[in-house]
Amino acid sequence: MNINLDHIDLQILDKMQANARVSNADLARDLSMAPSAILERVKKLEQKDVIRRYTTSINPAALEQKLLAFIFIRTSQGFSCCSDTGNLLSAIPEVQEVHHIAGEDCFLVKVRTTDAASLMELMRTKFQQIPNIASTKTTIVLETVKEQPDIVIPKT
Repeated sequence: MNINLDHIDLQILDKMQANARVSNADLARDLSMAPSAILERVKKLEQKDVIRRYTTSINPAALEQKLLAFIFIRTSQGFSCCSDTGNLLSAIPEVQEVHHIAGEDCFLVKVRTTDAASLMELMRTKFQQIPNIASTKTTIVLETVKEQPDIVIPKT
C-alpha cells in the first residue's frame, strides 16, 4: 500500500490523532485553510483507509479490567498457522490484539481481564475451544510504563 501524503495531510493526522473530536473549523483555523478544504481532505483520508476509525481511550481500571496479559500461542500447524485461528482469537471480546509472529510461536495475543481467575476462565473456556491451539505461554504485566496507540507522524 503506497499512499502519498503531503505536509497538510500529515498536519491533519497529527492534530486528529491528538484529539479525534477536533472540529473542521478548528483544523481550518490552525492550518489557515477553508473548512470545506479540510473536510474534503479528511474524507479522502478516510476513503484511502488512512483514517480507519475514531475511538475513545478508556482507562481499563475504571471498568475493573486490571489484568493485562500477553499470550504466546503455538498451533499444531506450526509456522503455516491458518488464518482461521487468528480470526477465532480476534472474535473473543477480551482479546485486544492478535499478531501472527515469526519464531517458535504462531501468535502473540494481548488480553485484558478483571483478575487472574477470569484470565484462567477465559483460557479454559474460549481458548480451549479453538482447534489447532497446541500450547500457550502467558506473561502477566505487573506494571505498564507506556502504552500508546499513537503512530509517529513525520514532522514537516
